[in-house]
Amino acid sequence: MSRPPGRKQENHKISRELFVLTYGALVAQLCKDYEKDEDVNTCLDRMGYGIGIRLIDDFLARSAVKKCRSYSETADMIAQVAFKMYLGVTPSVSCSSAAGNEFSLILDKNPLVDFVEELPAERASLCYCNLLCGVIRGALEMVHLAAEVTFLQDRLKGDAVTEIGITFLRKAEDRKHKRKK
Repeated sequence: MSRPPGRKQENHKISRELFVLTYGALVAQLCKDYEKDEDVNTCLDRMGYGIGIRLIDDFLARSAVKKCRSYSETADMIAQVAFKMYLGVTPSVSCSSAAGNEFSLILDKNPLVDFVEELPAERASLCYCNLLCGVIRGALEMVHLAAEVTFLQDRLKGDAVTEIGITFLRKAEDRKHKRKK
C-alpha cells in the first residue's frame, strides 16, 4: 500500500503547528514559573542551546551541505537552508559590519508567533522567541563558531520585522589551523 503523494507535506505542516502551539504553552508556563522576564529569556536561550547542539547533527545529515568558507556563507546557510528546513521560512540576510562578522536575519513572518497577537504589558521585556537565539548559538558552537545571537527587533514588540543579530566572535583568520608536521 502506498502513501498519497501529498501526505508527507501535510504531516510536516501539522508537526510545525503542533510545535508552535506547544512552544506557546511552554513560554506561558515559564512565565508562571519565573517572575522576571530576564529569567524566562535566559531559560529559553538555555533550552534553545541544548536543542541547537543536537539539531546540528540532523541538519548536516539531512542537508548534505559543504563546509562554509566565510561568515557570510554561514549566515546564508542558516537563513536559506536551516530556517527553511525547520521552520518553513527563509529570512533575508544582511551584513551589518565592515569587518564582515555581524549579520542580521530578517524574518517577515515568524512561524513561532502564528498564534500570538501581542505580549502582555507586564511582559514587555520578554523575548518570546529567544529559543531561536539559543538554537543558532548552540548549533554554531558545535561547528566551532563562537557567536553572540540576540533579538534586535521583534514584531511582538511593535517593530516592523523580526530581526535576529548574529555576531561571530572570532576573526576569520583566527579560525585557520596550521598543520604541524
